[in-house]
Amino acid sequence: MEIGVDSFAAILPDPITGQLPSAAGRMADLIKEVEVADRAGLDVFGIGEHHRAEFLDSAPAIILAAAAARTSRIRLTSAVTVLSAADPVRVFQEFATLDLIAKGRAEIIVGRGSFGEAFPLFGLDTRAYDELFAEKLDLFLKLGETTHLRWEGRFRPTLQGQGVFPRPHQPRLPLWVGVGGTPQSFARAGALGLPLMVAIIGGTFERFRPLVDLYRETGIRAGHSPDKLTVGVHAMGFVGETDAAAKDAFFPGWAHLTGIVGRERGWPPPTRQQFEAMASPDGAFLIGEPATVAAKMLRADQVLGGVSRMTFQMSTASLEPAAMRRSIELLGAEVAPTIRIMRTKNEAGS
Repeated sequence: MEIGVDSFAAILPDPITGQLPSAAGRMADLIKEVEVADRAGLDVFGIGEHHRAEFLDSAPAIILAAAAARTSRIRLTSAVTVLSAADPVRVFQEFATLDLIAKGRAEIIVGRGSFGEAFPLFGLDTRAYDELFAEKLDLFLKLGETTHLRWEGRFRPTLQGQGVFPRPHQPRLPLWVGVGGTPQSFARAGALGLPLMVAIIGGTFERFRPLVDLYRETGIRAGHSPDKLTVGVHAMGFVGETDAAAKDAFFPGWAHLTGIVGRERGWPPPTRQQFEAMASPDGAFLIGEPATVAAKMLRADQVLGGVSRMTFQMSTASLEPAAMRRSIELLGAEVAPTIRIMRTKNEAGS
């Protein structure tokens, strides 16, 4: 199992003073986090894409390029690129350039986006939400196959064989499809035979098993090898010296951001009781000391029928930069080795 970190570059106010840190300072801390993850031996670091005041990740490829110049081995990906609201040609060029800087360590996770701000910002009609993504994903995949592409669609000017440059360092830029809870999204990824990254940011891991099964079943029916139907999980996660310390570091930022989004969507205010339930053994938050987190990861792996990658969304703990870096170190030094040992034992016993 590959293990990594995802960040939305959240910029959160001090819970006592209400003051925001400087955007430049927060960005510097984020790049340091990627460096720590690289040194800690983690497999991947992802940067999300949002177009909101609470986040600094509206241009993930630029942040990833800065991180690429400061790291040597960790893979760098978006988490996710809102492809529906972007020009696939430009996105391909950006990530091919990133791949050259990173010398073959770039990946991309594409999705429709869980927030809608990008659509009016770039003049797109949300009524075409699914059609936009399907067409643009088709174009992006073809760009990976052909330098001089002839292509015609509804939402972008026709390509008449123009060259799309540069080409990535890797023969083919790795692409995952990021999904939430929509069955059609799972089925589409399976039909295309693309790796699946499932965002599980609440509730339980069990409730996603039918959707993961749908992905695998659709992929097999479409003629894809089961070995290629890779499943990853993006979850809220944070590692501390103790369970209590991890939860106390994560909760304030989580409550702040969840409260903002909840007010927009008509949800009740988040509570500590709700948070504790999701951080409990049955909940989907990977928060606690290393042994607690490793046990929950192994349980999620079993419940979902095998997970190839798990990434921790740690942004809401950004109020504590030192704790963030220590969490990443613990993830690499203690959680990852435990996962590797236990999975090897389980495979040997099966």
